[in-house]
Amino acid sequence: MNSHSSTMKYVIKARFEVDGIVEKPDVIGAIFGQTEGLFGAELDLRELQKSGRVGRIEVEIISQRDNKTAGTIIIPTSLDKVSTAIIAASVESIDRVGPYTARVVLEKLEDIRETKRKIIIERAKEILHKWSLETLPETEEMLREVSEAIRIAKIREYGPEKLPAGPEVDSAKEIIIVEGRADVINLVRHGIYNVIAVEGVKIPETVIKLTKEKEATAFLDGDHGGDLILKELLSVADIKYVARAPKGKEVEDLTAKEIEEALRNRVPVEELLERRRRHKRILVAREIVEAAEELRGTFEAILLNDKMERISRLPVSELAEKLRGIEGVNTVVFDGIITQRLVDIASEKNIKYLVGARISDVIKQPLGVSLLTFDDILD
Repeated sequence: MNSHSSTMKYVIKARFEVDGIVEKPDVIGAIFGQTEGLFGAELDLRELQKSGRVGRIEVEIISQRDNKTAGTIIIPTSLDKVSTAIIAASVESIDRVGPYTARVVLEKLEDIRETKRKIIIERAKEILHKWSLETLPETEEMLREVSEAIRIAKIREYGPEKLPAGPEVDSAKEIIIVEGRADVINLVRHGIYNVIAVEGVKIPETVIKLTKEKEATAFLDGDHGGDLILKELLSVADIKYVARAPKGKEVEDLTAKEIEEALRNRVPVEELLERRRRHKRILVAREIVEAAEELRGTFEAILLNDKMERISRLPVSELAEKLRGIEGVNTVVFDGIITQRLVDIASEKNIKYLVGARISDVIKQPLGVSLLTFDDILD
């Protein structure tokens, strides 16, 4: 299109077929020649082009075969609808190109502004969608941060020890006791406000006093640290229920679903103590107990000699392979499963004790080797 193309309003689109092989200039010549003088100077294509009211006429040859030429004609105009329609009909009246018979058929009259509007609207939709996608996470993140700040602001310092606590410790009939501030933050984040932290193994007087006034649930990490705090709580405080995070997990990292499940599966202290009474602990050397406590959750093994001195510490994955080459082993304590393979090696090496996290169901009881689990020797 020429320099006036920005003012164009309509486009005439037509297709043509000529019974002979012709080129673009032949078609353009026919358009000008056969429409000239039909409706006077006002609608003469040459004059309209000179004044910029008709743009550059574009002809495209699509095929030339079987001694025929086919293609398209595009004529942009800034005329009114009536004049544009007359031009379109004039072009459609062309019946020859050069010496050959021709047929021209109008395909459509297109309103450039309408097409442009549609393109602009579609692009606007894309821009809006992209904008929404880019800004929504920011908005959500901002709202989350504000919400988080509000929740954390609800955490208070409770009692003379200034213990981290939720805002409903005083008003609630029940309280939940956790280990530290991060645990309090996580529970408050999930809408649990009657929570207080002990902040260490030594249980604060404030917590002991609260457990005598309210129904208390100890909600502790699923690790050895949680075991130690539970032992201390049971000895000095009046705990009604015990809930634990899944094995190896901490309360501060739990999701809403995990928190709900842990609290739903809390165990009354009486039931917990009854389980312990039924479980008669097997007495072994203090060094074996200490090794078992230390190894929980590590997937490692400690080897002891007959004087209960530590010979080696190694990963459980290497235990069977390396055990054959180590002399003087009396006891193997490891955070893993006692398998038949380990039992056979222990028998060969005259090892007296295999202490593991659990025993495989298919073990043949060996002569001369005692098989124990952590549950057998630990509280």
